[in-house]
Amino acid sequence: MSTTTSGASGSPSGPSGDPTLGALVHDLTQQVPELIRSELRLAQAEMTEKGKRAGIGIGMFSAAGLLALFGLACVVATAVLALAHALPDWLSALVVGAVLFVAAGAIALVGKREVQQATPPAPEQAIEGVKEDIAVVKGARS
Repeated sequence: MSTTTSGASGSPSGPSGDPTLGALVHDLTQQVPELIRSELRLAQAEMTEKGKRAGIGIGMFSAAGLLALFGLACVVATAVLALAHALPDWLSALVVGAVLFVAAGAIALVGKREVQQATPPAPEQAIEGVKEDIAVVKGARS
């Protein structure tokens, strides 16, 4: 009969009852992939839940934006009606429309400038940092 017994994990144990190094390595190689898979499943479940919450939030922001657009339309109509007391109806609507077009043009120009500053979309500073890191590694190997 052998002096090696089976430990709690079913692995062979040494004479003192402790698992052998080979048994520990064997258990580790089996348990690490399962641990990684379970962590990935947990991360996937967490991201799914966060995605659902983000989707609900984005939908609510969209509804709020639509309601704000309706409110703005009411304010524009109020401006037209208020201006109609001093000018003919058609002229008051034309004035308010022209003011809205000027405001839209100004906002479009500011937006265009912001987009131009954001292009190209590549992370230029990060790319330069990686190039410097590669140069340092190449220099260290020489």
